[in-house]
Amino acid sequence: MKAIVAAAVALAGCTTMDTVPATAPSEGRCNAANVQDLVGKALTAHQAEAKQRAGAAIVRSYETGSPLTMDYWEDRLNIETDAAGTIVKLSCG
Repeated sequence: MKAIVAAAVALAGCTTMDTVPATAPSEGRCNAANVQDLVGKALTAHQAEAKQRAGAAIVRSYETGSPLTMDYWEDRLNIETDAAGTIVKLSCG
Protein backbone atom coordinates (compact mmCIF):
# COMPACT_ATOMS: atom_id res chain seq x y z
CA MET A 1 0.00 0.00 0.00
CA LYS A 2 2.84 2.40 0.84
CA ALA A 3 4.37 1.68 -2.57
CA ILE A 4 1.14 2.65 -4.34
CA VAL A 5 0.88 5.91 -2.41
CA ALA A 6 4.53 6.70 -3.10
CA ALA A 7 4.04 6.01 -6.82
CA ALA A 8 0.95 8.24 -6.94
CA VAL A 9 2.83 11.07 -5.24
CA ALA A 10 5.76 10.68 -7.62
CA LEU A 11 3.51 10.73 -10.67
CA ALA A 12 1.63 13.79 -9.44
CA GLY A 13 4.82 15.77 -9.93
CA CYS A 14 4.74 14.87 -13.65
CA THR A 15 1.43 16.51 -14.46
CA THR A 16 1.38 19.68 -16.50
CA MET A 17 -0.45 22.92 -15.85
CA ASP A 18 -2.36 24.97 -18.43
CA THR A 19 0.01 27.11 -20.49
CA VAL A 20 -2.26 30.19 -20.39
CA PRO A 21 -2.16 31.98 -17.04
CA ALA A 22 -5.44 32.42 -15.15
CA THR A 23 -5.12 36.16 -15.66
CA ALA A 24 -5.21 35.91 -19.46
CA PRO A 25 -7.71 38.41 -20.86
CA SER A 26 -10.82 36.99 -22.48
CA GLU A 27 -13.00 40.00 -23.26
CA GLY A 28 -13.39 39.34 -26.98
CA ARG A 29 -11.78 38.50 -30.25
CA CYS A 30 -9.25 40.64 -32.02
CA ASN A 31 -9.86 41.63 -35.66
CA ALA A 32 -6.66 42.84 -37.34
CA ALA A 33 -8.48 43.49 -40.62
CA ASN A 34 -9.93 46.63 -39.03
CA VAL A 35 -6.50 48.23 -38.58
CA GLN A 36 -4.47 47.33 -41.67
CA ASP A 37 -4.58 50.99 -42.76
CA LEU A 38 -2.18 51.75 -39.87
CA VAL A 39 0.72 49.95 -41.58
CA GLY A 40 3.39 52.56 -42.33
CA LYS A 41 2.36 54.83 -39.44
CA ALA A 42 4.14 55.49 -36.14
CA LEU A 43 3.35 53.05 -33.33
CA THR A 44 3.53 55.70 -30.61
CA ALA A 45 0.79 57.78 -32.22
CA HIS A 46 -1.51 54.87 -33.10
CA GLN A 47 -1.17 52.08 -30.51
CA ALA A 48 -4.26 53.00 -28.47
CA GLU A 49 -6.31 53.54 -31.62
CA ALA A 50 -5.21 50.16 -33.01
CA LYS A 51 -6.20 48.38 -29.81
CA GLN A 52 -9.63 49.99 -29.75
CA ARG A 53 -10.39 49.53 -33.45
CA ALA A 54 -9.24 45.89 -33.47
CA GLY A 55 -11.37 45.10 -30.42
CA ALA A 56 -8.32 43.73 -28.62
CA ALA A 57 -8.06 43.36 -24.86
CA ILE A 58 -4.26 43.64 -24.93
CA VAL A 59 -1.52 44.73 -27.33
CA ARG A 60 1.91 43.20 -27.82
CA SER A 61 4.25 45.47 -29.77
CA TYR A 62 7.68 44.34 -30.84
CA GLU A 63 10.45 45.13 -33.29
CA THR A 64 10.96 42.84 -36.28
CA GLY A 65 13.24 39.96 -35.33
CA SER A 66 12.52 40.12 -31.59
CA PRO A 67 12.02 36.79 -29.82
CA LEU A 68 8.37 36.14 -28.95
CA THR A 69 6.44 33.57 -26.98
CA MET A 70 4.40 31.13 -29.03
CA ASP A 71 1.25 31.40 -26.93
CA TYR A 72 -1.98 32.37 -28.69
CA TRP A 73 -4.55 34.76 -27.23
CA GLU A 74 -7.51 35.44 -29.50
CA ASP A 75 -7.99 38.86 -27.91
CA ARG A 76 -4.39 40.09 -28.36
CA LEU A 77 -3.28 42.46 -31.12
CA ASN A 78 0.35 41.99 -32.21
CA ILE A 79 1.99 45.07 -33.68
CA GLU A 80 5.31 44.54 -35.42
CA THR A 81 7.48 47.60 -36.02
CA ASP A 82 10.73 48.39 -37.75
CA ALA A 83 13.71 49.87 -35.88
CA ALA A 84 12.28 53.38 -36.30
CA GLY A 85 8.98 52.45 -34.64
CA THR A 86 6.93 52.34 -37.83
CA ILE A 87 4.20 49.70 -37.98
CA VAL A 88 5.02 47.01 -40.53
CA LYS A 89 2.50 44.28 -39.58
CA LEU A 90 -0.65 43.88 -37.48
CA SER A 91 -2.02 40.47 -36.54
CA CYS A 92 -4.03 38.81 -33.81
CA GLY A 93 -3.03 36.00 -31.53
